[in-house]
Amino acid sequence: MRVNVDRDRCCSSGMCVMNVPEVFDQDDQDSLVTLRQTVFRPDQFDDLRLAAQLCPGGAITVTEDGPAGTDR
Repeated sequence: MRVNVDRDRCCSSGMCVMNVPEVFDQDDQDSLVTLRQTVFRPDQFDDLRLAAQLCPGGAITVTEDGPAGTDR
């Protein structure tokens, strides 16, 4: 699984941080989303999908990896 954040679309709502604080943070300068990690455990996948769905700015994109590392 890959997670990308688009800081240009971020509206600083903090929904991602509230739902997955071990993965997402907000920059101290502008409160825009940042990633705290880039490798994710399978037990985080559902929370990451939810964070992407709840993001009001659509700034979080989750890409699923298919078998043998190919995208589904």
